Amino acid sequence: MFRRVLVCDRGEIAVRLVRACRTLGTHSVVAHSTADAGTRATLLADDTFCLGPPDRALSYGSVPNVLYACAHSGADAVHPGYGSLAESPELARACEQTELTFIGPNSEVLALCGDKIAARTAMANADVPTLPGSDHALRDPDDAAAEAERVGYPVLLKAAAGGGGRGIRKVDDRSQLDEAFDEVTATACTAFGDERVYLEKHVSGVRHVEIQLISDRYGHTVHLGERDCSIQRGNRKLIEEAPAPALSERTRSALRNSGLRLAETVGLRNVATVEFLVDRNGTCYCTEVNPRIQVEHPVTEMWTGYDLAVSMISEAAGSALPFAQHELSPSGHAVEARITAESPEDGWRASAGHIEELRLPSGPGVRVDTWLETGTRVSPHYDPLLAKIIAWGTDRLMAVSRLRTALGEFSCSGVQTNVSALEAVLDDSSFREAAHDLDCLPRIESGDNNGL
Repeated sequence: MFRRVLVCDRGEIAVRLVRACRTLGTHSVVAHSTADAGTRATLLADDTFCLGPPDRALSYGSVPNVLYACAHSGADAVHPGYGSLAESPELARACEQTELTFIGPNSEVLALCGDKIAARTAMANADVPTLPGSDHALRDPDDAAAEAERVGYPVLLKAAAGGGGRGIRKVDDRSQLDEAFDEVTATACTAFGDERVYLEKHVSGVRHVEIQLISDRYGHTVHLGERDCSIQRGNRKLIEEAPAPALSERTRSALRNSGLRLAETVGLRNVATVEFLVDRNGTCYCTEVNPRIQVEHPVTEMWTGYDLAVSMISEAAGSALPFAQHELSPSGHAVEARITAESPEDGWRASAGHIEELRLPSGPGVRVDTWLETGTRVSPHYDPLLAKIIAWGTDRLMAVSRLRTALGEFSCSGVQTNVSALEAVLDDSSFREAAHDLDCLPRIESGDNNGL
């Protein structure tokens, strides 16, 4: 096992990883920006190291600063969480060239999965279905127009190196294409340092379903079932659950087997999530591979009883997976809601400030992952995620009801939150009947609570 693990992320995932290190008897070092000094993760850690100023590029996203932090703190491994460097081939490669261990897939897998065009090729090689789209980087708007005519409008223009829902623009017809192409290219260059753009067919009335995978260095890969993440706003997930409801066993099996085939094709090690769109007929389209731990991993942990954070560190240290596929025995149902510092009543405007009073829910089957404490400063510099509330029940109805109760118990003064929007989703008839899809949130936000 490692002597010291540098945790190179912030917020609730940093707290989560510090606790995982403690479970394994490993010392933790939280690398933080000046804006995050004194936050919960730094107070819980065995040691801390300041990476730099609030700007992510100069702190959490700086490979040289992270390597210096490892050298200065004596860390022999680095866990990037799900943040700026979680999918960085550069950091993984630097670790591979030294005595450091990168806790996650190797640099080749990260580079492949981070290139969405190359990933589409890998999906085809693994006989995993994809959306109709371009198999090359689009040269210009005319090239994009030719591909769009081939697959049929509407289409999504996407950054080849994109992630986190950024660098995506829906295009309904040719008249929108030139402006959209320039916009996505600019976003791709600014956000990801890679101006390449490709396109895929846009489909409506579909669900977002993803398969959780974990592999070890001895050639063993297992899936931990699937999650439904269809409640989204602007490509950002708000509510997730495991297992995915309202899937036929045939579709469920096809998704899981596709994920396992893709993991073998790309040579996965450690963790990854394979994401799909599933239509009402059960047709599945693979959209991307995220070779890191996901924000929504707790619903899988609550459903399976398997600790993904601990397992990532153990696998990176050389441990074999502790169970075979047939030994996985999930039970019940789990649902997660992401509480963010945003105001749905004010156009989802981000909120910043000091937490003046905090009340966290509890009760049977309720888990809260958060970095908040009374007095915590919520900075405008970072993602607005404040907490994740996860509820488990013997069935979906119980899990949803427990989560709704838990949201009612949550209280946080000093910043605005999205709790009212989350409650509206959980109260919606289409969600309660598992008849929701990616297009349902605008209807719920409009106050139409009569289902689909």
